[in-house]
This record gives sequence, structure tokens and C-alpha cells, in this order.
Amino acid sequence: MIEQNTAAHLNDGTTAPPEKLLSKSLALIQLIVFSTIGLVMFFVPFTIGEKSTILFDHGATYLVTQQHTLSVTLLFLLMVFGVSKPFIDGSWRKNITHKILTLFKIIGLILAVMYITGTAPAFMMEADMLPFLFEKLALPVGMIVPLGALILAFLVGFGLLEMVGVLMQPIMKPIWKTPGASAIDAVASFVGSYSIGLLITNRVYLQKQYSAREAIIIATGFSTVSAAFMVIVAKTLGLMEFWNLFFWSTLVITFIVTAITARIPPISLFDDTVDRPDHNHERGKRLAAAFDLGLSTSRRATDLKHILWSNFRDGLIMAAAIVPSIIAVGLTGLLLAKYTPVFDALGLLLYPFTWLCGLPEPLVAAKGMSAGLAEMFLPALLLSEADMLTRYVAGVISISSVLFFSAMIPCVLATEIPLSVGKMVIIWFERVVLSILLAAAFGQLAMYMNWIG
Repeated sequence: MIEQNTAAHLNDGTTAPPEKLLSKSLALIQLIVFSTIGLVMFFVPFTIGEKSTILFDHGATYLVTQQHTLSVTLLFLLMVFGVSKPFIDGSWRKNITHKILTLFKIIGLILAVMYITGTAPAFMMEADMLPFLFEKLALPVGMIVPLGALILAFLVGFGLLEMVGVLMQPIMKPIWKTPGASAIDAVASFVGSYSIGLLITNRVYLQKQYSAREAIIIATGFSTVSAAFMVIVAKTLGLMEFWNLFFWSTLVITFIVTAITARIPPISLFDDTVDRPDHNHERGKRLAAAFDLGLSTSRRATDLKHILWSNFRDGLIMAAAIVPSIIAVGLTGLLLAKYTPVFDALGLLLYPFTWLCGLPEPLVAAKGMSAGLAEMFLPALLLSEADMLTRYVAGVISISSVLFFSAMIPCVLATEIPLSVGKMVIIWFERVVLSILLAAAFGQLAMYMNWIG
């Protein structure tokens, strides 16, 4: 344990001031109180106005629905900042991907202005185009990410992340090839949103606690849509009658697929070196080691304002980067799905697998599922009238594919995680194929056992 009066010697021979540490008793109180606040805000659902969800989602929903004008104003300020930042810091020149993303951000801001002023062409103003992207995706993400990032500070700033990392190491590393701390990312994505999970992943990666391969496994395998959005998918597909089966089977299939993709190219080819302490402790000592590490982290967390502001600032920067892209990239994907044969052609690549798995209309199913690359909700929309097995598989695909152009792929590109668009498309294809095989097999078993029907 680092003592409070320890002083560090610098290269020039001088002595740095001792690191300020809290007392053990105060650090323990801080660890318990702040971690509890984070856990309650993120993981405990509360019923307010007949809606049951986590507290910060209530806050974001209140802004979006009850303070719509304010939330739209805040969103536009975020978008203007997001469009301006690449030119201010010169990052738009970095490479071709950044140039394309910057162009999409500009287009996204223009489209948002056109939507609000009602000047967009009629085909863009159809309910499943700009209104859907702006009201159901961009606006909630713009409110949720900064709020979630602020509350996230209580989960990751005071020792809980380190404690969970030590405790989960025996499970996470052998199965998913990621450190124990990645369990926090997975849960945060699931109860909050994929953008919050990515925010954690990017932050920990920049702190050099994840290798490039680990960060990519987590970003493409654990950053699923939230449990709340799973309900929307299940409702659309008429699966709420079998909610528990759909929920748990989707979760299991998603993480089985992640365990497989972590072991095959392109993910397996990324660099896995990281200078991180090895927390392989003897049985019986792991709990004590986890507590000691959490407490020592809490002792160093002496500046609450800085911790809160740092997380909130990161959330603002990420929201500003992704919201314009959500609108521009999302609209492009939706228009391609609706008016061109692009996703029909992509569906032909999935057709052998839907046929092999015995789906009643394999070509229709393949085309519908391929549209998930544009927007994760599209398979549910396009296949909502299909047979029960196809609807179940489509529901699983919507969650387990993880990567899609309307939001998730721009989110990843907004981080420092070294993953290109081309590799993300390959990973998406691998995840969809594996998900089809696993979901169809389980769906047929479930129908045979009369668990669904």
C-alpha cells in the first residue's frame, strides 16, 4: 500500500510532492457510498409515471418528452460542437476515415436543421426515416450519453471497477479473453446503452489497462443495445409472451458468439500486449485482494469535482461526435434498405445459412436480417409478420449482431479503439452467421418443447 507521505524522485534529482491520499476509513466510506450511488442509478429500476426503468434513463426521458424544446436546443449545441471540433483540432485531416466521418457530421447537422424546419424532402420525412432517426435515436442518445457519463464516474472512479476486475478475472479471461474489469462494460451497455459501454471501454483503453485486442473484443462483443430496447424489439416481433425465454437466450447466444469471434480473424490478429498488473490470486485471497485494490484506488480519488467533470466532458465529446453521424449514416442506411437492392445482395450471402437452419422463407429472412447492418431495429421491422421461428431468430440477430451503421459503428470510430469500417463489417457478418446458427437451433428446440409457439 502506498503511504500518504511517500515522495517520488524525479529524473532531475528533485523530489515530487507526496501523493495526496485519503485515510483508509474515509476511503472506505467513499468507496461504499459512491459505488452504491452508481449501482442504484445504473442497475436498479424505479417506477415513475407507470414506466419502470433506471433513474438516469428517467432523467433522459424527462428531457426528451417533457422538455422537448430544451433537449432539441441542447442537441443542436452538441451537434454544432461535434461538427466544429474536427476543424478546430485538425483531426479531420488524420486519414480518409476521419474525412468521411467529418463530411457525414456536416450532412447530419444539415439534415437535422431540415427536419426541425420541415424543409426536408417528403421521402425523408416519412415516419421511418428522419423522424425515427431524430426522435428515437439522436435525441435520446444526445441526452443519455452525457448524463450516463456523469453517473458513470461513481462506478469507475472510486475503486468498484478495480474490485470487479479482480473478482471476475477467473471467468472473463478464459471464456472471452478479456480482463475481469470488462464485466462492468458489458453490464453498463446492457442496463444503460452501448454508447456508455463504449465510453468505459475507450476510457480504460486510453489508460492502457486494455490491449487493442481486448478493447475490440469488448467493443464488438459486449456493447449490445440496452435491456429497455430489447423490450421494443420483442414487442415489435410479438415475443413479449415469451419475454424471459427471449431475454435470457439472447443474452447467452450473444456472449457465446463473442467468445467465438474473439478466437478467429480479424479480432484474433490484433495486438494483445498490455502492461497491466496480473491479478491472478490464490483461491481464498481473491476477495481480500479485490478489496485492497478497490480501497487503494478510492484513497487516491481525492478530487470529486475533477472526477465528475472529466467523465461528463468525455460524455459530451462522445455525444457530439456520434449524434450527427447517427442522423447522416443512419439515413443513408435506411434509404439503401428501402430503395435499393444493396441489402438484397448482402442477404444472398446469408441465404445459405438461413436455408441450412430450416427457416421457412430463408431468402426473405436473409434479406431482412442483412438490413441490420444499416440499423439494428430493421430486422425486427422487416420480419415482424414472419413465422414464429424467423421472428425469434430476427430478434436475436437484432441484439447479438452488435454492429450497425446508424449508431454503433460511428460510436466506435469516435473512440481511439483501432478498428476500421471494413473490419467491423467482417465482424458483423461473422456475428450474424453464428447468431443465425445458434438462434435457429435453439428456436427449433424451444418450439419442439412448446416453450414458444
